[in-house]
Order: sequence, then C-alpha cells, then structure tokens
Amino acid sequence: MKKLLITGFEPFGGEKINPSWEAVKLLPETIGDFEVTKAEIPVVFEKAAETVIAKADELEPNAIICVGQAGGRSGITPEMVAINLRFASIPDNEGNQPVDQPVRADGPAAYFSTLPIKKMVQYIKAANVPAAVSNTAGTYVCNHLMYGVLYYLDKEFPNTIGGFMHVPYLHEQVMNKKETASLSKDDV
Repeated sequence: MKKLLITGFEPFGGEKINPSWEAVKLLPETIGDFEVTKAEIPVVFEKAAETVIAKADELEPNAIICVGQAGGRSGITPEMVAINLRFASIPDNEGNQPVDQPVRADGPAAYFSTLPIKKMVQYIKAANVPAAVSNTAGTYVCNHLMYGVLYYLDKEFPNTIGGFMHVPYLHEQVMNKKETASLSKDDV
C-alpha cells in the first residue's frame, strides 16, 4: 500500500480552531490505495517544515499534502507555487515575524507543486465543493512550509510528490466576524 502524509495546522491568530486540522482529523485511515498518516503541525516558522520533514523521514511517504487556513477564501485552493520569501504581517505562534527573508538561502526563487492540482480541483468541484487553483501560497508559514517541504523532496525524495492546499474558514469561525466566506467542516 502507498503512503500519504497529510498535515493540518494548529490554531493561530487568536482562533480557537484551525479548519485545516479539523478537516484532516476527519479523513479515513485509507484513501484508495493510500494508507493515510495525519499530523498536526505548529504555526511556527522553521518548526512547521521541520515537523513534516521529520515525519516524512520516518514514513518515506509517496505523497505529502499540507493543508492550511486561508480566511477570506470561499473554496478549497490547491497552491501552484511557493516562493523563497518569508514575510509575516502577524507573528507566528512563537512570536517570530520575519520580514523579507529567504526560506532557504541556498534555494531557488520558487518551487512548483508536484501534486496534480488541476485534477484535484476538478474532483473537488465534482463533489459540489467550491475550488480553484491558487497561484500563491502567500508569504506566511503556509508558504514557508510548502517551500521547505518541496525543497526537501527535491533534495532527498525526488519520487515523492508534494504540495499545499488552503481551505477557508469553517462556518463557526465567521459567526461573529465581518468575514462571511466559509464552508462546513464536512465540505472542507
């Protein structure tokens, strides 16, 4: 059986939950011919990628999908590219707030996802859930994680596919906010 490592983040930015981890927790133990390993990761520059890489070293998965929250988006958005830039408009969960720093000083300007993101969007839409390809993972911990994992795969496991997808807020997260874009936990 093939191995899939899928991750979701802990809450951050004052939120009590993170829809990425809430959704990942609901996944079955197997999907198709993949054995699924789930991991909750910290919203901390450096530690997020280190956590996923340590788990990947242990599992040697065939695929890695990292999932994160993107408040304001109205659908599931697999990311096309991660850039070699860390710029945080808010501190991470340990108070780190890098500005204009590379993710990896020895890395290329960007990495493209090796997941079949266009097919993923087709399947998500076929399940009547809004989805679109996103061309930016941003510059916060999500981008840092995607870039770090793809750098690692490029160097250590070039036959393992990997990438990142953002999910919107859950309905319960927007109840007392101006923001209205959200999905149910089951849809996410």
